Amino acid sequence: MRKGFSLIEIMIVIIILGLLAGLVLPKLMGQADKAKKKIVCIQMNALKDALKNFKLDNGAYPTTEQGLNALVSNPDESRYKSYPSGGYLDGKTPVDPWKNPYIYIYDSGNIDFISLGADGAEGGDSENADIRFTSECQR
Repeated sequence: MRKGFSLIEIMIVIIILGLLAGLVLPKLMGQADKAKKKIVCIQMNALKDALKNFKLDNGAYPTTEQGLNALVSNPDESRYKSYPSGGYLDGKTPVDPWKNPYIYIYDSGNIDFISLGADGAEGGDSENADIRFTSECQR
């Protein structure tokens, strides 16, 4: 009676594992991009809620120049007298999953956010594509 596996048996197992990896890995690779986009939309919706609270307390949204930092610390104590001592976020301005800051735009009563994607630059495709709140993430 022999012990161990023959070379043919080992080769068959390696071929089967290679085929399984070839079928499964491509499906898993695109999931990370989709997950990051979902995280961006979740964070943007949280920012929208924080900005609504800011507006309820202070009567207006922060300006584009004041940016999202206005949710962390009071940008103008003489103008925003109802600003809470802890701010509207937990101490820091959020960044997207690629560690880039969100771009906040306030225009005539409308707010929007932009994540520049993985490359941190305007434009791009796939993972590098910009994600805009008003067109891709609104609930």
